[in-house]
Amino acid sequence: MKPFVFLSFLLSGIFTTSFTQHAMAAERGKPFHFAHRGGAYEFEENTLTAFRSSYEAGIRGCELDIRMTKDGELVILHDDSLQRTHQGEGPVENLQAEEARKVLSKKGGEPLPLLADFLKYFADKPGMYIEFEMKTSNKDLYPDERIEAYARKIHAAVTAKIPEGSTYVFTSFDPRPLKAVKALDPDAEIMFIKGGPLTPEILQAAKDIGAKRVACKMEGTTRLAVKDAQKQGFIVTGWPGRTMEDYFLGLGLGVDAICTDIPVEVQKYIERARQ
Repeated sequence: MKPFVFLSFLLSGIFTTSFTQHAMAAERGKPFHFAHRGGAYEFEENTLTAFRSSYEAGIRGCELDIRMTKDGELVILHDDSLQRTHQGEGPVENLQAEEARKVLSKKGGEPLPLLADFLKYFADKPGMYIEFEMKTSNKDLYPDERIEAYARKIHAAVTAKIPEGSTYVFTSFDPRPLKAVKALDPDAEIMFIKGGPLTPEILQAAKDIGAKRVACKMEGTTRLAVKDAQKQGFIVTGWPGRTMEDYFLGLGLGVDAICTDIPVEVQKYIERARQ
């Protein structure tokens, strides 16, 4: 066999084997992938259009970021400031709810969504996995004395009606609201997020607040660390998921779930793999 032909044959075999492995993983439903901020690279992040579009594309999981206005309204926004994503400036925490409702997104001109609007849309949609990230790490915006009121509001809103077969999870980089939610509801699903690879220290920090779910950066995380966490009973989510290469990394690491900015692209790949 000529060298070039042999090389082409070899590469074809490698690709087919890899694709088959991915197809097997897809059939097992692991890793489960869900839409970070509704699918931040495919739609305008954290908008009702993003969450609705991901759902209509067949995605059955999403993540969103929750903040609280000056007078206690829960809104969906990632950053400490409105400036990057919306036609506004400064923290939404400095606005009254009436002012916040008038803020429009930069790309689509959509009103800043309320958590109540999001929950209303998914109220009749069973079998969803949803992460509610509590954005309270900035202690100037969320001093200790504000955490309990925030936790009570978000817990009451989220747990008022959880559709059948759905899993609603409270998540945060900040252990304070996770502890507060757990104090309110010992059975609440909480997840500790860390901006680094999975380590024993992260697992211990999660244990200390009663979390059996952890989210870590996939880069730098080892397959052994993931397996060890799972042996201890943890559910491991990997992030970020900005490209298909990130999805493949999570697949190799054996994480339980991947929080991805390209959920529809991942979904289409999985569908092709299943065929």
